[in-house]
Amino acid sequence: MLKSIVSYPDRGKWGNNKYRGNCSGYVILDLLKHFKPKRFLEIFAGGGTGKEVAEDLGYTNSIHLDLRPELGGWNALRDEIPTGADFVFSHPPYHDIIVYSGEQWGTEPHPDDLSRCRSYDEFIKKLDYVNAKIYSSLRHGGRHAILIGDIRRKGEYFSIMKDMAFFGKLEAHIIKAQHNTWSERKSYNGDFIPIVHEHILIFKKNEIWKVPVTIVKKVFRDLRQSDFLTWRDATQAALEELGGVASLQDIYNLLEHTEKARKNKHWKEKVRQTLQIYSDFYSIKRGVWALNKEMHSKTA
Repeated sequence: MLKSIVSYPDRGKWGNNKYRGNCSGYVILDLLKHFKPKRFLEIFAGGGTGKEVAEDLGYTNSIHLDLRPELGGWNALRDEIPTGADFVFSHPPYHDIIVYSGEQWGTEPHPDDLSRCRSYDEFIKKLDYVNAKIYSSLRHGGRHAILIGDIRRKGEYFSIMKDMAFFGKLEAHIIKAQHNTWSERKSYNGDFIPIVHEHILIFKKNEIWKVPVTIVKKVFRDLRQSDFLTWRDATQAALEELGGVASLQDIYNLLEHTEKARKNKHWKEKVRQTLQIYSDFYSIKRGVWALNKEMHSKTA
């Protein structure tokens, strides 16, 4: 029975268990049992799991596509999806976490292998293109279930699920626990949090021609010009920029062009009041203030 959180410690008997990135067959098994599609199509089928699960469930018309030559060499970026389906399951590479062409299969890198994208942005752009093709191919009322994970690169966290475009109506979001991962077996110091989950997103095609598309747009705003900046926030930021210790005049100089100061003719008085009433700040000497890094209460 599918729920919003699933865990499959046993990957099952299906597919090649030595093929890196091959998901548990129980993921596909439960999805097919739940939705009971008439035509099942799998994209990024490299490990062979989906094909064997479909056969065990009695599917004789399922189609399994992958760039891997042993599965036909189907190119997700250039080739047409050969048939419509009421259920598509896809499990794309997680950028370059596992590199496929030239490593998992073949001897040479393939230029259209999504795991060979030179940058994360290129990967997202190509993944969006493939997902758009999948949605377009669906029968009216059909579903696309994509299994996708989050990754880290050089200490930076990337959420593929957040960054990719959504095609169709998001019908369900399932969190899948990961097992037997490299992150799970390693010990970490400091505040590092290992990734031990994946996402299953299920999109439904409710309209024949109209495509609801959700696209993430990253913008940068200057807090100094925002309406939600408080005097405490502004004073804290000014002291942080000034190295934690600063004269009152230097704090004034940084804050005089903020939206808060523009709207309050008594803004200097507000800055002084803020420095005096919040435990984030303390006076070193007359006219010089510091950021309280230990966050002690003023009444302590």
